[in-house]
Amino acid sequence: MSMKTAGKTASKAPNVRAGIRPASRPAEIRNVALVGHCGVGKTTLVEYLLAHVGMIGRAGSIAEGTTVCDADPVEVAQQRSVFLAACPIQYGSGETAVRINLLDTPGFADFVGELRAGLRAADAALFVVSAADSLDETTLALWEECAAIGMPRAVVVNRLDAPRADLPATLAACRDAFGELGGNAVLPLYQPGPDGDGLVGLLSSAQDVFAEDRSALIEAVIAESEDETLLDRYLSGASLDPEMLSHDLHTAVGRGHFHPVIPVSATTGLGLSELLELMVSGFPTPLERPAPVCTTPDGQTLPELHCDPDGPLAGEVVRSYLDPYLGRVSLVRLFSGTVRADTALHVSGHGGESRGHPDHDLDERSAALLSCALEPIDAAVAGDLCVIARLATAETGDTISAQSYPMLIQPWVMPDPLLPIALRPATPNDEDPLAKALNRLAASDPGLRIERNAHTGQLVLWCLGEAHSEVVLARLRAGGAALVTEPVRVELLATFADTARGHGRQVKQSGGHGQYAVCDLEISPLPRGSGVTFVDKVVGGAVPNQFIPSVEKGARAQLAHGITSGVPVTDVQVTLFDGKAHSVDSSDAAFQVAAALAVKEAAAAGSVKLLEPIDAVEIIVTDEHIGAVMSDLSARRGRVSGSEPLASNRPGNRSVVRAEVPAVELLRYPITLRSLSAGAGTFRRSYLRHEPAPAAVAAAMLG
Repeated sequence: MSMKTAGKTASKAPNVRAGIRPASRPAEIRNVALVGHCGVGKTTLVEYLLAHVGMIGRAGSIAEGTTVCDADPVEVAQQRSVFLAACPIQYGSGETAVRINLLDTPGFADFVGELRAGLRAADAALFVVSAADSLDETTLALWEECAAIGMPRAVVVNRLDAPRADLPATLAACRDAFGELGGNAVLPLYQPGPDGDGLVGLLSSAQDVFAEDRSALIEAVIAESEDETLLDRYLSGASLDPEMLSHDLHTAVGRGHFHPVIPVSATTGLGLSELLELMVSGFPTPLERPAPVCTTPDGQTLPELHCDPDGPLAGEVVRSYLDPYLGRVSLVRLFSGTVRADTALHVSGHGGESRGHPDHDLDERSAALLSCALEPIDAAVAGDLCVIARLATAETGDTISAQSYPMLIQPWVMPDPLLPIALRPATPNDEDPLAKALNRLAASDPGLRIERNAHTGQLVLWCLGEAHSEVVLARLRAGGAALVTEPVRVELLATFADTARGHGRQVKQSGGHGQYAVCDLEISPLPRGSGVTFVDKVVGGAVPNQFIPSVEKGARAQLAHGITSGVPVTDVQVTLFDGKAHSVDSSDAAFQVAAALAVKEAAAAGSVKLLEPIDAVEIIVTDEHIGAVMSDLSARRGRVSGSEPLASNRPGNRSVVRAEVPAVELLRYPITLRSLSAGAGTFRRSYLRHEPAPAAVAAAMLG
């Protein structure tokens, strides 16, 4: 059962069989992430696996919104996976039963945070590809990412029953593409039988029609054997023990040196039993996988973690959200130790203010311990996944440890969110609901960055793409926040184009002490990045020394407030060269006002120009799309500084393009780049400098 169904009533929950026996030791656990592009059938495959082993009465439908994994209203509406889902399967019975925790990950690039959380929770990845479609760049990028972290992988060629299915072509494409991306051997473990009835296991079958495939498979498997004579014996024609071959298969997959391929048709049931058997006998247990790096909350090195139920407690929240019935729900992968229902816990999280929440290290008590099937359990051991409810401070990516031995697990790496959305409460009464909804969202979504821009005053949510932004807004509104979006404003500055003088006079008499201050200022442009400097050139005490700081304060305040549309002025030198004071009526406040008036007059007499931010941009794109990308950059007033081939094993040449682009032209660039590059392009940006904006552009930005 997916943790996403938590909180639903029994009548509305999917028909999931209860009573999965909790795992008592790591060796009987398999944690498997299903990875692949949208539309290849990952969620459907999970449904039919659940039905195949009797966990549900019948497989649900994505179109009807009845699947176990895609139960969230956002997913039902969009008919695609958005969040990570954990579904436990019990394979076998009695003491030999194995718990397989299936982790269904989203295939769309915008939800890479959920994908990486799934990979952190898993010990192996099951790549799902479609026999009716070609391999896409997203799938290749995912394989490359898994190869970089040494994740054991197998390939499922799904949808064999589709009208355009071509298994031989798909096998060849997987072998060629994945083989170049860290896959030393990508070979079929099974083939459909010649009579079209079931699959034939190549390790055990001696059918002549599969002799070539069988030979390549056995050679790849026994290359990992500790018996150095095994290959010679095989080549000399000796028969090999199937049990030994199965053991060597497990070793080869676990080391990441061999990636078996299984053809499957989820909807007809073809290959489901064989796939389950591979996950049990071929995939590594948690005991065979390294744990992530762990430190104390203040950064001190700790001994390496091991998957030991008797070791120190260390787990990581791989998904967190607020459930209307259970409160805050945390899906936790345990890397060490044992958590019990009454365990006193410590929660450590170093998200940073940029994600909308501060670092935190707090003690809590576990209020409810559940299995992934949301059944109450007494304990969960190292290597397993569990659900802990009602942890008030736990957020996605946080570390769960014992209060007596607090730890911090190094979080998974996330790409920078580069698509901004500016929003505000619909009414003043909506400010509090919006703030609460944002806090809940920040706790659950590591791909989101929340920023209150000090220059523009806007509340900006930085998202990973258009689909991500749609989900973010939908979740905020579902959380009770009435909001409106508005155009994102970039951080504009202004400066003086030439030297100008201004006269400021604040003279008022209204009984008692009046106000008297006169100052004359000269404002001159400075090189970019100089800021604002103040120079006192008054002679003869025209402005008494005690009021000169008041003049500087008033001038700086007016420049920071702006001359045009509230845009701050920078890169100027303000020179006080004359003025007048009164022995009784002059004051600090009067000279601040006079200085501000002088700045305004100087701006009116001179020429103030608008400065827009320029970003340095690096774009990675396949060579076939580089022309379209450069043409688009030119249309965005970008200046390409160079390009060079990118060293990569991925099929298809890629290059990195470097350019300088006005920030205002990049507000929707993640969407454009995805369209220009067929979803294969990525980019990063960093602030470079401010420079003068063309008159027409300046007018549009101020309009």
